[in-house]
Amino acid sequence: MSLKVEEKAMTLGMVTIPSEAFPFVTGVSVAMRSLERLIADIAPTDVPILLIGESGAGKEVVALEVHRRSRNSNGAFVKCNCAGLASDSLRNHLNYTVSNGREPGTSGTTYFDDIGRLDAANQNVLLQFLSDSGPAPQTNCLRQRVIASTTCNLEEEMRAGRFREELYYRINGVCLRVPSLRQRQEDIPLLLDYFVKKYVSSFERPQPQLSSTAMESLRSHSWPGNIRELENFARKIVILGDEGLALTDLVVSNIPNGTEHPSAGLNKHPNKARSLKAAAREAARNVERELILDSLERTHWNRKRSARELQISYKALLYKLKQLDIDGAANLARESTGASR
Repeated sequence: MSLKVEEKAMTLGMVTIPSEAFPFVTGVSVAMRSLERLIADIAPTDVPILLIGESGAGKEVVALEVHRRSRNSNGAFVKCNCAGLASDSLRNHLNYTVSNGREPGTSGTTYFDDIGRLDAANQNVLLQFLSDSGPAPQTNCLRQRVIASTTCNLEEEMRAGRFREELYYRINGVCLRVPSLRQRQEDIPLLLDYFVKKYVSSFERPQPQLSSTAMESLRSHSWPGNIRELENFARKIVILGDEGLALTDLVVSNIPNGTEHPSAGLNKHPNKARSLKAAAREAARNVERELILDSLERTHWNRKRSARELQISYKALLYKLKQLDIDGAANLARESTGASR
């Protein structure tokens, strides 16, 4: 296979990832302890692995950890993005991998990311290159360790006729479930500490310190974006240096007593399609707006006192006032309403 074919394949969804990329952060939760034990048992074998988990849960990190602990760790870790692959790109890549893999010391791991999105034509192509049991001696089969991941239920996809049964059983030698961040909340401090130190070093910024209130907010958050969302939060707090600003986009599930229910005002446009995430953000903004306005009323619009009462920095409060479009006009409106009573 020529270098041009290899380069073409790399631009069409295949990329080699350094084995030191995305370090595996050890967890303290029961779910992660169990997963780590399974990785230790399975990694030294050649059995294909199917990783199941939500988007952003860290399936690629788990795949890399299996590769690092495997007998193929000296070879390359090649990631294949299965979504939207061109008809010939997968075949070209696999042909190149098979021919190059004949040389000593070139075995490695091929990781098929989001394999549930592989179309029917490419499912047939991949099936032709997979052995019935482990790395094959045949010249037309992959010798590399095969790891695949999915966010969808492949058994349901098979029943619907969208995923080939033969391919499912070829890639599912062992199935590992990667827990969501909601299922491993005990690991949030460890993961946050890792990401904060990573970006402190990258951006050459001082290390921020989170208050107990901020940590409670993190524990209360539903984390729909999983570890990817937590990493984005860590990057934001390092860059901004203010936990209040960094927490702005997090939708906290624990709404304080006495505040308006999150669903209030969500049915004003019943015919307009809306995502659940957008609705949750709007509800959180409405609750946040009411809490801030109530605090400002109690402090007679003394913003520094309100910031202390709300347990956020003065800078964060000013940011929220601007973001929520709360200004002196709102104060005057409330004052006039009170005068007319």
